[in-house]
Amino acid sequence: MWFVTLLVLILILGLIILVHEFGHFIWAKTFGVHIYEFSIGMGPVLHTHKGRDGINYNIRAFPIGGFVSMAGEVYDDDEKIDKKKLMCNKPWFQRLMILVAGVLNNFILAIVLLFVIGLFFGTTTTKPIVGTVLENSAVEEAGIEVGDRILAINDIKASSWDKLQIALYRKNESGVYTFKIRKSSGEEKEVEVTPKKITNEDGTETMQFGVGIDTTKQYGFLPSISYAFSKFGSIISSMMLTITSLFTGKISLDALSGPVGIYGVIGESLSIGISQMIYIVAFLSINVGFINILPFPAFDGGRVLFLIIEKIKGSPVDAKLENMFHTIGFFLLILLMIYITIQDVIKLF
Repeated sequence: MWFVTLLVLILILGLIILVHEFGHFIWAKTFGVHIYEFSIGMGPVLHTHKGRDGINYNIRAFPIGGFVSMAGEVYDDDEKIDKKKLMCNKPWFQRLMILVAGVLNNFILAIVLLFVIGLFFGTTTTKPIVGTVLENSAVEEAGIEVGDRILAINDIKASSWDKLQIALYRKNESGVYTFKIRKSSGEEKEVEVTPKKITNEDGTETMQFGVGIDTTKQYGFLPSISYAFSKFGSIISSMMLTITSLFTGKISLDALSGPVGIYGVIGESLSIGISQMIYIVAFLSINVGFINILPFPAFDGGRVLFLIIEKIKGSPVDAKLENMFHTIGFFLLILLMIYITIQDVIKLF
């Protein structure tokens, strides 16, 4: 079973990386940028093919990333290449399109997959409307009922169930959560909820609120379209809250997962069914796109940030300075990945 899970993990990561890098590749090629290499994976080359276009298409050993190597990505770095084919010499908008195309591809893939889920397996609402309330639970004792809409938790707007779950996961020293709800009558009120500690079979403790989502399903083309875009927005908003919570310390780095953690999630998803697997691919694709567009050095968003600075100041940022920032950012990312992987391994045992 572990081999099947590992194979599925490699295929999923490979697909998401391929879609992302193809975005950079196709737009760079469209705009006439000289491309040296298109690689899926990192590390040693396992297989290479030189295309008729002169580009090396490679599969590398570790399926944790990929890249499109282009001439002049930051500055004029190859005297053998026609100056017009260097990325750094392309018009500003063309460089912007090349940089954001990978993220856009990931988002498009996710929306298509979410639409497929809705079309073939049905859709549920993304709105935080209470679908179930456990008997004698914390939310029942607070007066929350089926049909109530949760508007906010501790002043964090609960625009979707995904965002609501992140709001509940954030550190709360008092242990009391203020729910702002709208009753079916239209009345809005605030109630305080103190979750109950539940001891799991493995001895760990979790906080139980006792509230569940409305699982009523809808079918059809239009509901599937609506679900694809609303779920996409829901996941993006929850990721934005996660990032801000990491910076404010409301969520610790231990909550993040790398390839090892994803391996565990995929193992569980395989036992649930095909719809869950498709959802995992969509979720991870959004995740890759979202992380890459963050304005952090070495990410696509970091490079876009330098492009925006260039546009504002009216001249390119010093190439050596930009390259230094991306190099530092890359090493910080490697350190973060090592830390997250260690934490994932510890969680396994």
